Amino acid sequence: MSWSDWVAAFVAAFIVTQIAIVVTTVYLHRALSHRSLTMHPAVALPCRGIIWVTTGMRPREWVAVHRKHHAATDTPEDPHSPAVVGFWRVQLGNVGLYKKVAADQLNTRKYARDLPADTLDRWVFDRALVGLMVGIAILVVTMWALGFGLLVGFVAAGLHAVMYVMLSGAINAVGHTYGSRPYENSATNGQFLALITAGEGLHNNHHAAPTSARFALAKGEIDPGWFFVRTLTALKLARIRHEEVHLKAA
Repeated sequence: MSWSDWVAAFVAAFIVTQIAIVVTTVYLHRALSHRSLTMHPAVALPCRGIIWVTTGMRPREWVAVHRKHHAATDTPEDPHSPAVVGFWRVQLGNVGLYKKVAADQLNTRKYARDLPADTLDRWVFDRALVGLMVGIAILVVTMWALGFGLLVGFVAAGLHAVMYVMLSGAINAVGHTYGSRPYENSATNGQFLALITAGEGLHNNHHAAPTSARFALAKGEIDPGWFFVRTLTALKLARIRHEEVHLKAA
């Protein structure tokens, strides 16, 4: 591969990763996990498809893992606490920690009982490997259509996997270790991390007001995910639970 091929693969991977992260924060996190907004089916269904082809994750399992994280933050029951298992285990091994809890069907039934598997899940979206294969095929064919070799597409797919896993790990590792704590909880705020994770880096704010669809709570803070939420509401494709910020009692 030439230098330009590597650049193309990196750019493609970054774009796909950012799409996956935006859908993760808006759909999986804000809409499903915390019900801070309700999405129109015309948007929710494509979001399910994007999650399927870019991550292979099952939404109800992601929601269950995240809700358990909030219920047991930085305790031995937390699925991915750097305070318990160490910073690097969460940063580098977050996917393994996630899979361990996601595989616990009792946990999923407890924390995501409002998201039972439907027909589409059983026939399509629960087939993680198929989704990932479809996603890789789309990326490879797209890169080939743009004039790059098939190898560039496969490299882009690999880079995307690394980027998504590392950024997801950083939200839990960095977001509970380094940064500011304007509110009294163990999470932290990091604006740079927020910029590359669609607002997820404002983690202290989120733990302070988990039902808020907006993570930027102070002047100067930027939550890119909020821009997408506002766009959806302006198009009447989503409805925000409440405009005002409800801080969680300490």
